[in-house]
Amino acid sequence: MKIEIRDAVPADRDVIVRFNADLARETEGKTLDEARLSAGVDRLLAERTRGRYFLATVDGRIVGTTMITMEWTDWRDGWFWWIQSVYGEPDRRRRGVIRA
Repeated sequence: MKIEIRDAVPADRDVIVRFNADLARETEGKTLDEARLSAGVDRLLAERTRGRYFLATVDGRIVGTTMITMEWTDWRDGWFWWIQSVYGEPDRRRRGVIRA
């Protein structure tokens, strides 16, 4: 299984929304408001200064995602990336998707 990593594009929105909703349900037992979640995903995809999504694909199918946001730190005079919204499809877990 060859895992490829790429930047997300607006056409990936629905998969990202679904994965984020699944992540909240699985990890916190929360059901997210889909309209608000969709708006947040749209905003991040449109405004790259807010963060970026990376997608893991296998044979062109999206099987995992993660989001990074950036924070400026004056203590270190630099940017830090915060890794968030890490999700892998259940049937692809324990196969290196998240590690990739």
